[in-house]
Amino acid sequence: MSVVKTERYAAYKDSGIDWLGDVPKHWDIKHLKALAEIKGGKDSSGVEVEEGGYPVYGSGGVFGRAFKYLHNKPSVLLGRKGTVDKPLFVTEPFWSVDTMFYTYIKNNVDPKFFYYKCLTIQFGLYQYGSAVPSMASNVLSRILFAVPPYSEQTAIAAYLDTKTAQIDRQIDLLDQKATQYGKLKQSLINETVTRGLDKPVPMKDSGVEWIGEVPRHWSIKRLKDVATQSKEKNRGNPIGEMLSVSGYRGIEIKEYDDELKKRTIEELQDYRVVRPGQLVANTMWLNYRGIGVSSHRGYVSPAYRAYYVSPSIHSVYLHYLMRSDLYVAGYSMYLQGIRPNSLQMKTIDFECLPIVVPSSLKEQMAIAKYLDDKTTQIDSIVSTLNTQIDKLKDLRKALINDVVTGKIKVVNEGAAV
Repeated sequence: MSVVKTERYAAYKDSGIDWLGDVPKHWDIKHLKALAEIKGGKDSSGVEVEEGGYPVYGSGGVFGRAFKYLHNKPSVLLGRKGTVDKPLFVTEPFWSVDTMFYTYIKNNVDPKFFYYKCLTIQFGLYQYGSAVPSMASNVLSRILFAVPPYSEQTAIAAYLDTKTAQIDRQIDLLDQKATQYGKLKQSLINETVTRGLDKPVPMKDSGVEWIGEVPRHWSIKRLKDVATQSKEKNRGNPIGEMLSVSGYRGIEIKEYDDELKKRTIEELQDYRVVRPGQLVANTMWLNYRGIGVSSHRGYVSPAYRAYYVSPSIHSVYLHYLMRSDLYVAGYSMYLQGIRPNSLQMKTIDFECLPIVVPSSLKEQMAIAKYLDDKTTQIDSIVSTLNTQIDKLKDLRKALINDVVTGKIKVVNEGAAV
């Protein structure tokens, strides 16, 4: 096996392209259309099969199968509408629909090299459409690339295959660790909100199949016994910030977008007021953890529900309980509807949800404090892991860019490239 090393090229020239800068002197500047022909996808409704066949690609990736293919050679797929900034490299026969372009790669171009080139496209400079990002084939075809001779293309592609695979393995290991810590966090919450902190305690059947056993001195109450729905709405100037429910973080301040900025006071007057300590639920998003206790003062969509929490219930304990994996799974038994992302729970069912209640406020506070401490530690570890993942992704991106633009020369020792 030859040893691969990197160095600078002997001579460079001005590419004439501001964002590209200097490139190796012997490289050519070419339009994308000189490397590949961009082709439009086609409707797949007449070729779809339940299983087997060939993958059908849209801009979001594979979403179906087809009994015939549009192209059967290596190709780079480029999003036309929707996800436009994530090129895909495909080596097997495939079908592509109209939201995804595919390419006929020219014979004098290494397909994998072309893929790595496409990863460096600054799609934000070329896309149009604010609501749905879109790309035009004639615009993509005119994008300029610095292109080396074919032998260098293959060496660059092989080098990047090796190096990116190494980085991807590191990312995958870190991602697995982060996932395991996330599972540990949810397992800890599940166990603590249903068993408490004193593990050797007598247990009893809760009377609710999906909850199982709880400490003998705890009780099961209905949500409406421990929380009262608030009917307060915006009148006049809105109170505080616009809020939303995050499946990961709970109740948070909504980021302002152009649509939100355009809303007038009159349009917001029917929005529900939320005060710190209130339980807020999006009953169309409960199976995605769309519930939590707010620490913010603000307002939410009229489709949400807000509840005053009884003084006998510690709100942070209730927050952990109702966002636990146990409860998210339990919600599915009450949800109604057809589409998975819009299943809804009726008010009567929501307010009759069984709530596990430790016997004293002191015990609830102790559970909440324990979970605050433990989940903060776990979140810190996950944050560190995610930072490492982001750095590796940035390294991967920078490496590809530097190699395919000629900032770094790839050399097989013993054979000049």
